[in-house]
Amino acid sequence: MSHSSHTPPTIVFGIPKLPAKYSGIVMPFFLSVLMTMLVSFISTIRVSGLTYQFINLWMSSWAISWLIAFPTLLLILPIVKKITTVFVRHA
Repeated sequence: MSHSSHTPPTIVFGIPKLPAKYSGIVMPFFLSVLMTMLVSFISTIRVSGLTYQFINLWMSSWAISWLIAFPTLLLILPIVKKITTVFVRHA
């Protein structure tokens, strides 16, 4: 099925794609969600084990972690990009 020229391409559940200028926020958003979810999972399971409270403990830990990680990532990403250019040769 092809899109007509006036219909914007869509992603999941018919939500229109954002313009490319938002990639600087969208990429850190998803990166912070996935990284904090994984790290909080490992930390929570290490401390509590698979108890009946695990999901509540994990979600609480993840939420706090993400609230700190996302804005931090937005602030430090430009610095990390500059540091990366010191170590990586351009093609």
